Amino acid sequence: MKFMANSTLVIQSHREPLPDRWLQVCLDSVKKWANQNYFDYQFANDDEIFSAIAPELLEKTTTQKVIATDLGRLRLLQEGLRAGYHTVIWCDADFLIFNPARFSLPDAGYALGREVWIQFERSGTLKAYSKVHNAFLMFRQGNHFLDFYADSAERLLCLNQGSMPAQFIGPKLLTALHNIVQCPVMESAGMLSPLVIRDLLDGGGKALNLFHLKSPAVIYAANLSGSLVAGEGLGETDMIRLSRVLIESGC
Repeated sequence: MKFMANSTLVIQSHREPLPDRWLQVCLDSVKKWANQNYFDYQFANDDEIFSAIAPELLEKTTTQKVIATDLGRLRLLQEGLRAGYHTVIWCDADFLIFNPARFSLPDAGYALGREVWIQFERSGTLKAYSKVHNAFLMFRQGNHFLDFYADSAERLLCLNQGSMPAQFIGPKLLTALHNIVQCPVMESAGMLSPLVIRDLLDGGGKALNLFHLKSPAVIYAANLSGSLVAGEGLGETDMIRLSRVLIESGC
């Protein structure tokens, strides 16, 4: 990947062609935000995001490309810092910045996204799980966390000899590290579970209320859980309408 030595770089990636039209809305929102802030923007293709991953690890993750992508994004971010950028940012392809005017970077050496996940328990009650996510990542020159995280993720992949959950070196590893060291968090970079998405489409509900109650701050951008929405019965029309709801009214 070729970089320009500017101040800030925003990186995104997804296989092409995009499988859903609503993803283009998300991608466009991030690119527009980057342009408004005079950040450089780079869309990485598959060759670029997987090029820095060892062949044996690509082989190990053949059926779980999301795991390889979790490592590939870290290598691209490292490459951006080595190229001279002061700040590098990763946003997933299903990350929508719906209030760009208020989505401002924190004054920290690095930051992770905030996940407040709302789901039903077996008892039928709603529960909120507070975690961190890697759908939004920010790292600045001089931070020590990115190299540690990337090397730890690669080491875990090398050592693993069994099955791996999709979030193995992504949110699961990040949340484990965060629980120990309390990483800086971009609280306005959220994540919406399918239950919260349905309430937003319906104009309100208990899941959305619990999300607001448990969220540390108002969110101005969110990962829209693209890998789960189809399995939850949310279609193209629903996600396009969700994007419109968020852009017009917020979360």
